[in-house]
Amino acid sequence: IKPIDMIDLNKWGLNIFNVARYSHSRPLTCIMYAIFQERDLLKTFKISSDTFVTYMMTLEDHYHSDVAYHNSLHAADVAQSTHVLLSTPALDVSCSRKISCLKSCIMLTDFFHTLLDSELALMYNDESVLENHHLAVGFKLLQEEHCDIFQNLSKKQRQTLRKMVIDMVLATDMSKHMSLLADLKTMVETKKVTSSGVLLLDNYTDRIQVLRNMVHCADLSNPTKSLELYRQWTDRIMEEFFQQGDKERERGMEISPMCDKHTASVEKSQVGFIDYIVHPLWETWADLVQPDAQDILDTLEDNRNWYQSMIPQSPSPPLDEQNRDCQGLMEKFQFELTLEEEDSDGPEKESESISYFSNTKTLCVIDPGKRESQEEANIEVVTEDMSPVDT
Repeated sequence: IKPIDMIDLNKWGLNIFNVARYSHSRPLTCIMYAIFQERDLLKTFKISSDTFVTYMMTLEDHYHSDVAYHNSLHAADVAQSTHVLLSTPALDVSCSRKISCLKSCIMLTDFFHTLLDSELALMYNDESVLENHHLAVGFKLLQEEHCDIFQNLSKKQRQTLRKMVIDMVLATDMSKHMSLLADLKTMVETKKVTSSGVLLLDNYTDRIQVLRNMVHCADLSNPTKSLELYRQWTDRIMEEFFQQGDKERERGMEISPMCDKHTASVEKSQVGFIDYIVHPLWETWADLVQPDAQDILDTLEDNRNWYQSMIPQSPSPPLDEQNRDCQGLMEKFQFELTLEEEDSDGPEKESESISYFSNTKTLCVIDPGKRESQEEANIEVVTEDMSPVDT
């Protein structure tokens, strides 16, 4: 494996596609080994290089290389992004917490995809199906020969590690996005800092909340990278969605939102994704660690404006007509959240209703318009754990 330039390893926006080429399609193993070396974690936890590489390669083999987006490349990107966020000056995270967070990054991305009525969904009672599966597989691999990278930890350390990993990985379920964001906003409003500007996290609840949102931010970081990288990720997620749509069409099934290659609006979906999911999350994170994330917010704004400029300038159908077209789709989703922004100085104003759908990562947006004009919005978010099938 070609060594990764440590300057790039610690830089936001590392080109993970180049890492995949240098590592002969072993980006996750390469990135994680470099991170553990950089943080001296192999020595700290007495992990032999052979054991670590064996575990990582075994884990990476469980990803499907023919899946366009949810593969080891995405996992490596999330891991490296979390590595950078862990170095935020406003945070002072102890080594034991770093290792748990990094391990969660390894396991948080889809090993393979499943429909809600699959055997996996039955196994986990439809609750955070993929996330529970990631945890089960990741922990089980530790039992494989020469794969227990935590064999030299004490029983108490292993139990603590397991609890933190479970807490964080389950928090990557997109259906928990709004509750995560609400908790993060509360933390910002009540945050305490030391005289040196470091966040004071003096209890487990606060510490795990920061780590959960850190991994969540890293998982939703594509739009904060350079436009060149962001567009590659967008192409990949749309390819994966269109493959699902093709399979649904072949089987006579109703095509899921954003999965119909003949009608999907990629540009509108990305504008909506940024406006209502990514930007609120990253803006709140930036408030927590200010001013450390300002460059990230600036890049996010530039990318949002680029996708907005690429939306075809043609008249949109009336809103009521669009809503009728999407009514059937709305009925199939199982999880609903309603976010209402109210005027703090008086009664709630009349607001425009904007509906959009989330298929884990990308949104189908009905006429997102320009964010500047949306001072008041009643936003109905309808999601379900619906990942591409048999890819």
